[in-house]
Amino acid sequence: MPENVSGGAGIPGHRRHMERAIELGREGLGEVSPRPSVGAVVVRDGEAVGEGRTTPIPGPHAEVVAIQQAGELARGATIYTTLEPCSHTHYTGPCTDVLIAAGIARVVCPVGDPDPRVDGEGFHRLREAGIEVVMPLEGDLIESAMVSLEGFLHHVATGRPLLTVKFAASLDGRIATRTGDSQWITSEEARTRAHLMRAQADAVVTGIGTVLADDPRLTARLDGMTGRPRLRVVVDSDGRMPRTAALLGEPGDVLWVRGEGCESNIESPDLETVELPRSETGGVEFAALLDLLGERGCVNVMLEAGAALTGSVIDAGLAGKLAAFIAPLVIGGADALAAVGGIGVPEVARALKLERVRVEQIGPDVLITGYAPQ
Repeated sequence: MPENVSGGAGIPGHRRHMERAIELGREGLGEVSPRPSVGAVVVRDGEAVGEGRTTPIPGPHAEVVAIQQAGELARGATIYTTLEPCSHTHYTGPCTDVLIAAGIARVVCPVGDPDPRVDGEGFHRLREAGIEVVMPLEGDLIESAMVSLEGFLHHVATGRPLLTVKFAASLDGRIATRTGDSQWITSEEARTRAHLMRAQADAVVTGIGTVLADDPRLTARLDGMTGRPRLRVVVDSDGRMPRTAALLGEPGDVLWVRGEGCESNIESPDLETVELPRSETGGVEFAALLDLLGERGCVNVMLEAGAALTGSVIDAGLAGKLAAFIAPLVIGGADALAAVGGIGVPEVARALKLERVRVEQIGPDVLITGYAPQ
């Protein structure tokens, strides 16, 4: 264990304060990318005296917001933050300098920042200034903090956003009946969670098949929340999107992704058109789309699409995370629509096996979340 680094279990109330910092970090998801969504809490004599979360560019980071709220009470206090404080100047100055100047005595943090501009230098500067750095914490706190940071960490490592493939299906894996009816397979509680997931994503991607079949809006319809997700993306290799598509009537940016050589055109406010290379099958090269979204600062992207696009993305090994809402009903029928299409695997041994699987009851439904092996 490095100098001045210790475990945090012996600090009174540390779990409660770190959980609050994690909660604050999650509140910023979908707002602050490409910045990591960080939460911070300043604690003095066991009580929180300041808290904050990262603000959109060019505003302050979470630690600075919390320090400003605490004022003079920050001197000699402990700060709980979900990610290693930055040590470089970009839109703002180094958070480490603010913590040192404020007289913070201890920093409790579960996750180091792999950004090459930080990568341990933040902790090093704090220790040099005589500030105690407390890590690691219990594994479950680290895992909880990572939920808000996983997209950022993936983006740092690959340049691409973390892609979550989400679908809702019956117990027998169907997303619609043989007649195409799909409303509603899952419960209202599950649909509300799906809207929250949209809100927390930097972009939501769907395919033209879903647009033509369901005419979705792809917005996060939650009380008190507008303008989420910030970007909605339609993968439409041959330019079949109608001018009357419901998502074009909603406020917010839409990216219409077509294959090279497509000549269709739509004039609509907030609609941007791009052409990307075609895959061997004639569709849009999805890896090129992820590269584009990564270049635009998206770190968390969710795919909500039909079986064909969902299957092709999984076949290509581009899914980083899966979220499957499973309803306790059986649709049946050989012609009913399956959740995942594509080519699939020839043997069960080669199937995508998820790791770090979490199962959660949501109303009458079950949400299964897991990660593709790295």
